[in-house]
Amino acid sequence: MVCGSLIIEESGKYYNRLIWMTPGGVHAHYDKRHLFRMADEQNYYHAGDKKLIILYKGWRLATFICYDLRFPVWLRNQRDYDCAIVIANWPEKRSFAWKQLLTARAIENQTFYIGVNRVGKDGNAISYTGDTVALDPFGKKISKTKAGVEQVETITLDFDTLENARHVFPVGNDADTFTIKF
Repeated sequence: MVCGSLIIEESGKYYNRLIWMTPGGVHAHYDKRHLFRMADEQNYYHAGDKKLIILYKGWRLATFICYDLRFPVWLRNQRDYDCAIVIANWPEKRSFAWKQLLTARAIENQTFYIGVNRVGKDGNAISYTGDTVALDPFGKKISKTKAGVEQVETITLDFDTLENARHVFPVGNDADTFTIKF
């Protein structure tokens, strides 16, 4: 499967949309929930209001986009996903926050987290160091990616590691239940 985000126009509205596509042509999408106010995204795009959790090869995978990472309630795992994929456009000047938030989300949600971020400079000469990473449910880095380098890496997620984390330290049993209202 492959996923990535782009701007989509639908019925006269624009969305920052993540497209999820399988080799057989099955597809789904997620519209970014939290629009980045500091870049006036709310003036150009519409926010999504539904999570996307896909069952793929026995894994429940949740997808999120960029600024969503700063909102732990939206990303809260209510025992509905095993791995989160966050695709992003976080600049170098906020790379420390990017790395810390990904680690925190993996630990607090007891799930694998994959953060994929851009590398290089954009049209406004803003630098991006990537800092793409795969983390286990304990927040430990399991990828070998390096900052500032475009690269492709294959990661194998181990379901036993996930189950062990949830069994050895079952914080999910004490988590608050809630409903998000729009």
